[in-house]
Amino acid sequence: MASLTATRWQPKAALLPALRYLRQPAELARGYDRTHLRPDLIAGLTVGVVLLPQAIAFSLLAQLPPQMGLYTAILGGIVAALWGSSDQLHTGPTNTLSLLVFSTLVVSATPGSELYIVAAGVLAVMAGALQLGLGLLRLGFIVNFVSHSVIVGFGTAAGVLIALRQLDPLLGLSLPRSDVLTGLINTVLAAPQTHLLTAAIGLGSMALILVLRRINPRLPGSLIALLVATAVVYLLGERAAGVAVLGPIAGGLPSLAGLPLLDLQLLGELSTGALALAAIGLVQTTAVSRSLASQTHQRLDNNQEFVGQGIANVVSGLFGGYATSGSFTISAVKFRAGAQTRLASIVAALVVLLVMLVAGPIGAYLPVSALAAALIITAYNMLDRAEIWRILRGAPGDAIIMVVTFLGTLFLNLDFAVLVGILLSFVLYVMRTSAPRVQVVVPDADFRHFAHRPDAPVCPQLGIVEIQGDLYFGAVNHIEEAILHQAAANPDQRFLLIRMHHVNQIDFSGIHMLESLVRTYRDRGGDVFLVRVSSQAHRLMQTTGCLTWLGEDNILDEDSAVDFLFHRILDPAVCIYECPVRVFRECQNLPKRFDLIATPLPAAPALADYPSIAPRQLWQSLRTSPPEQRPIVLDVREPREFRRSHIAEAQSVPLSILLTHGLAQAEDRPVVLVCQSGRRSRRAAAVLHDLGYGDVRLVEGGMQAWEAAGLLTAVEFE
Repeated sequence: MASLTATRWQPKAALLPALRYLRQPAELARGYDRTHLRPDLIAGLTVGVVLLPQAIAFSLLAQLPPQMGLYTAILGGIVAALWGSSDQLHTGPTNTLSLLVFSTLVVSATPGSELYIVAAGVLAVMAGALQLGLGLLRLGFIVNFVSHSVIVGFGTAAGVLIALRQLDPLLGLSLPRSDVLTGLINTVLAAPQTHLLTAAIGLGSMALILVLRRINPRLPGSLIALLVATAVVYLLGERAAGVAVLGPIAGGLPSLAGLPLLDLQLLGELSTGALALAAIGLVQTTAVSRSLASQTHQRLDNNQEFVGQGIANVVSGLFGGYATSGSFTISAVKFRAGAQTRLASIVAALVVLLVMLVAGPIGAYLPVSALAAALIITAYNMLDRAEIWRILRGAPGDAIIMVVTFLGTLFLNLDFAVLVGILLSFVLYVMRTSAPRVQVVVPDADFRHFAHRPDAPVCPQLGIVEIQGDLYFGAVNHIEEAILHQAAANPDQRFLLIRMHHVNQIDFSGIHMLESLVRTYRDRGGDVFLVRVSSQAHRLMQTTGCLTWLGEDNILDEDSAVDFLFHRILDPAVCIYECPVRVFRECQNLPKRFDLIATPLPAAPALADYPSIAPRQLWQSLRTSPPEQRPIVLDVREPREFRRSHIAEAQSVPLSILLTHGLAQAEDRPVVLVCQSGRRSRRAAAVLHDLGYGDVRLVEGGMQAWEAAGLLTAVEFE
């Protein structure tokens, strides 16, 4: 009864991890070090100054009112800081998500319409709910399955799209833009209609940002350029009437927006985009936080970060903002400014809120071309040329994913392109894991490690393979075919040693594959042995009965596996008389009869084909039987082995002599054959049988068994 109670699901215990994630703000407040307050305040002010123009620019990129970008910066920064994990990460509107929001919403609503704005909030809530659910269910590991190439391809294409979309506002043009190529052609054809003052302000702003960056990268170049451009429009007065301006920014605190969260039709239309937003947002956030953690050595919690991003998106959508995620640009500014904790992000968000409440009317003089200039420079910075070339020169699979994601982002719907890229990542993962490398290994020159040396000789009796992947249903066919191909290429290798260092997981298909291999090798008169079997694999082999069938003795210790196989399993007659190579350390001192390499050996008969005699029984017979009835003991090892240790009454008649010269008919007494372990004796017994000897016996276990029984041996000194 007690065991039933112990295994019963307890809701309270299951909810404890979720409650731990949700009480993160209390942990932040409780563990805050007051010595970090001053650097956090200074960094927060710096980040707020840089964040303000970006929030406005990114909202325009998504074709949303500027206050939505500011609300996103405020709410995303505060909420993600309270419930997040990374001290250096800053969350807010980003160029990538803004472009993705636009491409998702433009299918369902007209930009600028009430439906478009409401749908942006619904989209953020949907994406946030997905992220929050993944975090609470502790599924943060899934972000590792999205290839880095997807992010590079999408980010590169997003940068190109952002730059192309901002050409028209930069030049003061208003043209239809149905797709990338059509929009670019229309811009080129309409170039003579450029509004010169608008273009001058935009290009001047771009030049000012670049000059300020060259002078001091820490200067808020975008903010300074926007302020200068705003001042120019204000001073020009009526002469700047043709310059498009942002317009006054609505003030006021964020308030709860009435979102149609139960509109199933709208939810269905936005579902694909919400999934893409959630995925890209989490991958982008994780990439930024890990990059910064590598410098600060902070230990991150992916699940906590998922919860923080999810709550930030939900709150942002409910209170007038749109989708948000970790921002690499702002996070880098925060890190360089000396921020110590997440409090700096909260301060930055409050700075944005204060400026929005006080300086909203300035938007009436803020030229859109200056914002376009800032976005074009941001888009240019998204092109990570070094990383692109690294991927193109690297693995072909990653390069294909990057190129497909890039082209899909340019010419297809962005949400669909993102999901295609993620799907390709999974396909690439499955392809790689379903075809793990199965390679033949041999000892290195120092006999310290095993290595894949295609040009090195292999043992004619023992094949050693290393499986570099898991034995699961998707990979077993590839692994089995690779091993069987190796077996077919070396038909005399009756024994197989599988090194399972990289096999972390095994399923029932893997068990069946192992059993099939063992059956194949045993049908050839050999066997299969394993080393470095993981605890999970060992447990499954035991519970499925595979281990009983294989034999516990067939799982060997890695350090002594070859020594055991060499002295107990392999046929030394093959090593001495047929094999011209020395593959293992144990082969180095083996007496090789290179003069007999071409001499065929008789097939080794089964042990049951000849009677055997126990070492102690032979010892008794040699001492108690009359001389004419004592057996003749023939030691068929090589002379060097014989001199080292042998039975005192034995005669040295190496197997090589039996093969080449035979044996003169001995007295009518039984013949007992002995070798090191008993395997050469069986070969010798076959030779004597062909010569007409009938009463032939084998010493059970050879000299190894004789010495193990504590029986005396003779030694000859040279």
